[in-house]
Amino acid sequence: MLFIASDHAGFELKAAMLKELKGKTETEDLGTDSLESCDYPLFAKKLADKVLANSGSLGLLMCGTGIGMSIAANKLKGIRAAAVSDNVSAQFAREHNNANVLCLGSRVLNVKQALECLNAFLNAKFDTTSPRHQRRIDEITSFEK
Repeated sequence: MLFIASDHAGFELKAAMLKELKGKTETEDLGTDSLESCDYPLFAKKLADKVLANSGSLGLLMCGTGIGMSIAANKLKGIRAAAVSDNVSAQFAREHNNANVLCLGSRVLNVKQALECLNAFLNAKFDTTSPRHQRRIDEITSFEK
């Protein structure tokens, strides 16, 4: 399952991504539902809660840059949200960091670029062949309170 949410700045990108994903990936749209100004932390938390409650699920958050969403989502224990602007970073976010939420910026990426990032994220798997990746995630997790 891929949970998807945005604020007003990411609303149009979210709509385009949902259109592209229709029939290809199971998704749940968690809002926002318009271009009306709203507070991105509320949508980041709503999505993060869903990802945490649904083992094996992933999340996609969109705002103007992806940065605010990633900061907010990363406040929840167990979330590893990565704000990326290219498909290589999206791939490595999963392979090296076992990220469970991808954050994209509508003011940074066009739809084609955003879709490339999402596909790289979804097609990548956490690299379990090298213990250093899990060791580093464990170190990060130890910082959580």
